[in-house]
Amino acid sequence: MVDPSTEASLRERLHDIIFEADTATGKAFDVCLIVAILLSIVAVSLESVHGIDAEFHNVLVAMEWAFTLLFTAEYILRLIITRQTLRYATSFFGVVDLLAILPTYLSLVLPGVQSLIVIRALRLLRVFRVFKLTRYVGEANVLGQAILQSRSRIVVFLTTILVLAFISGAGMYLVEGPDHGFTSIPQSVYWAIVTLTSTGYGDTVPQTVFGKAIAVFIMVMGYSLIIVPTGIVSTELLRASEVDNRACISCSREGHDANAKHCKWCGDPL
Repeated sequence: MVDPSTEASLRERLHDIIFEADTATGKAFDVCLIVAILLSIVAVSLESVHGIDAEFHNVLVAMEWAFTLLFTAEYILRLIITRQTLRYATSFFGVVDLLAILPTYLSLVLPGVQSLIVIRALRLLRVFRVFKLTRYVGEANVLGQAILQSRSRIVVFLTTILVLAFISGAGMYLVEGPDHGFTSIPQSVYWAIVTLTSTGYGDTVPQTVFGKAIAVFIMVMGYSLIIVPTGIVSTELLRASEVDNRACISCSREGHDANAKHCKWCGDPL
C-alpha cells in the first residue's frame, strides 16, 4: 500500500520535471525530449528517400517504433500526473502530443499514414519552455498571451479587410470585365487579395482608368495589413510583459499575473 503523502510528493516531483522548466531536471527533460523529436523527424524524413530506405529500412522502422513507444509513455505519464486530465488532453499541446503518436499505430492498418508523423515538428514549440530559463524569460508565452488577448480586434480587422477585398473585386469585375482578364467575381476577388498582400503575380492587370484607381486603393489599403495588427499586438505585449510563467500543478496552465498566489484558471494555489 503506497503512502498517500509519498504518492503526492512523487507526483509533484514528476510534475516539476515534465511540466516545469525552472529546474535543472525539468530543463534536462525538455532538452532530451527536443532531441528525441528531432531524431524521429529525421528518421521519417530519411524513410521517404528511396535509396536510403532501401538500405536502412529495418533500422528506420525500428527507430520510429522506439520513438513512438517513448512518446506514448510520455503522453500517458502526462495524463496521469496532471490533476485535470481532460483539460490537458484537449489543450493545444495535449492534442499535438496525441497526434504525434497516432500515425505510427494507424500505419498498421493504413500503410503510408506514417508520413503524417512530421506533425511532431509542432512539439518543437516546447523549446520555448527552455528559453524561459535564459535571459529571454518566456518571450514566446508573452507573445502568445498578447495575441490571445487581442484576437477579437484582429478578427474584426481581418473581417473588414476581407469585406473590402470582396467589394473591390466585385467592382473590378464590373469595371474591367472578362475582356481584361477579370472573368468572374471570384477571380476578381482573388486578384484583389493578391494585390492587397503585395504579392502581385501580374497574371491579371487592370487596363482602364477606373480599374487602376481601384487597384491603387487596394494597394494603399494593403499597408494597413502591417500597421494596424502591429499596433494592436504591441499594445497587448506591453500588458502581457509582466505575466508570470509558472505552470499550475493542477491544470498545468501558464500565464498568471506576476503577484498571483492562486491559478487564474482553476483557483488552486501556485
